[in-house]
Amino acid sequence: MRDRDEPVTLARTDKSVSAVTARGGVRIEPRADLRLFASESTTRESWAHRISLCLREDHCAMNQRTVLTELGPDTQALREADRKHILFDLGIGALQADLCVRIADPQVVAKLRPLCGRALLEPGNPAMGIILAANPPRVFISKIGRIEVYQPIPSANGQSPEGPHTHVLPNLLAHRRTHAATEPVPDGFVPCAHLYPAHPVRDGLGHALPFDATRHASFQDLLKNYGDPEFFDLKQRVAKAIGSGADPSVITVTDKRFARANVRVTLRQLKAANVESPSLKSWMAVHERPGDIEKDEEDEERHRHHPR
Repeated sequence: MRDRDEPVTLARTDKSVSAVTARGGVRIEPRADLRLFASESTTRESWAHRISLCLREDHCAMNQRTVLTELGPDTQALREADRKHILFDLGIGALQADLCVRIADPQVVAKLRPLCGRALLEPGNPAMGIILAANPPRVFISKIGRIEVYQPIPSANGQSPEGPHTHVLPNLLAHRRTHAATEPVPDGFVPCAHLYPAHPVRDGLGHALPFDATRHASFQDLLKNYGDPEFFDLKQRVAKAIGSGADPSVITVTDKRFARANVRVTLRQLKAANVESPSLKSWMAVHERPGDIEKDEEDEERHRHHPR
């Protein structure tokens, strides 16, 4: 994530493409078995969309270390000046990514080395306090590339900076999920990164915008080409029924996971686009039931768009 006028270093090789700013960077290394998957889901106020960069579950696994581990110099760092600095795996144990910090200060390295082999969050372990005080770059490594975040880590009661930032949320990590429960992903696949194309009703910081039909049409094309064809067909049928003024009973929505959320997204998009239909209100009365909004999606949106 970067501002339009923010300086950026772009690089492309036969194996990767990268972008680096003063606040963070990303390198993507495409693979033949990489699958792009477009999807939408409901949020408290509207809907979210994204493109997941997925690998098969049996191809995506990283090291899944569960204790603080020194990895040596980060020879694959995005910036050449960082490649002699020491990488430590935090031992989060995530399936598809190694979550690390990169330490430049030899004194901080010396403090962390004796703590290797211990779980980061175990009672009495001073490692997290040392890391927070050092404010090192955070490095996330997967089979399809890496993300690096250079901005400061906020204090426990502080506010995260806009743009690239990170969170360590023990309560969320305890669920051991590879992605949000509300995000549809093809069976047998795991998202290793996400792209967030421009949204029709909000900017990159989550602020509301007037409905942008061009942005909406652009993502619907992506959804058609890279999404679930069954759900895309359901969206088309719902929109056509509402456009003709048909009653909600003309389409039976199965109990298949994500099907009802898919319909709610469609209704919200039609409402945002100010589609005139005498039946839209009745469709929303049937499908927009209290309690339908998933807490996981609310958490995802809050952490991504409303930093603490």
